[in-house]
Amino acid sequence: MNPRPPAGRARHPLSLRRRPVRWDKQQPTWRQARPALIAEALKRAQARPSGNWYAVGASRDVRADRPLSATVAGQELVVWRTADGRPVAGPGSCPHLGAPLADSPVRCGTLVCHWHGLALDGGPFAGWEPLPVHDDGVLVWVRLDQVGGEPPTPAPVVPPRPQLSRSVAAVYTGVGICEPEDVVANRLDPWHGAWFHPYSFVDLTVVGTPDAEGAGEDGFTVDVSFKVAGRFVVPVRAVFTTPGPRTVLMRITEGEGRGSVVETHATPLGPDELGRPRTAVVEAVVASSARPGFAAARAAAPVVRRLMRAGAARLWRDDLAYAERRWLLRSTGRFPG
Repeated sequence: MNPRPPAGRARHPLSLRRRPVRWDKQQPTWRQARPALIAEALKRAQARPSGNWYAVGASRDVRADRPLSATVAGQELVVWRTADGRPVAGPGSCPHLGAPLADSPVRCGTLVCHWHGLALDGGPFAGWEPLPVHDDGVLVWVRLDQVGGEPPTPAPVVPPRPQLSRSVAAVYTGVGICEPEDVVANRLDPWHGAWFHPYSFVDLTVVGTPDAEGAGEDGFTVDVSFKVAGRFVVPVRAVFTTPGPRTVLMRITEGEGRGSVVETHATPLGPDELGRPRTAVVEAVVASSARPGFAAARAAAPVVRRLMRAGAARLWRDDLAYAERRWLLRSTGRFPG
């Protein structure tokens, strides 16, 4: 028998797969992963408001000595911190002669253009206009009303997270040739996990879907085990929901790391040189645990963050290929869903 998520915290976080099922012998999931079910979940996600906010990177990458460069829907942006640590954002092209402000330094909270010295302190000046920006402690967001076209909101929809002082947070960013909906659709297909990512997930069962009778949440509930080494795994229950049109949230609700979240945000970048759409995946992983030993993980946060980003990068190497394939089929009228 293979482990199932415990109702509460087990004495030890690891479980042993006593009778592991080979990859090719596991139960097929293609009948359960109904295209219509995934499409309806995607449609509901796209109908949710975003307030025109776009995730552009990690909070820790917004510094006081140089700007963070970002692109959203073809618009160059820069984000930096003022002398008091406040984030500011605006166009990434100098209003004087178009210099790339991303290559310019920040001095005492002021961005100084390296072409002719035009100094920007975050306020309107010489034709440069700031944009609304929000730092939630893990991610930084920029509001682009002309791009989103929705009624603007004062802040983005940020789902509840574990207390940051008791957690370890890491942010991964990757880019694929696809549209945001292809990234979201990938995350709304949890059935592919153990088939497509056998190096990370085993014993995956979707135990609840939005169309299930009596479903109490507009999401997918999954029992799955994270592979650690050999036959040792960490079984959990996780719920996938969509708080916004370009966001999928996975929250662990039972098992080790209860309350930990993975936020996947899809940000449109604009077309590449061939006119194909490009999308950035900005994924925040906020891990927490009530175990006393987790304090050691927090003490080694720089190392743990690198490991967390490496794990996310491995998964997204596959999942971006999945999203890119979906876009290619859609763009050529061959997508069967």
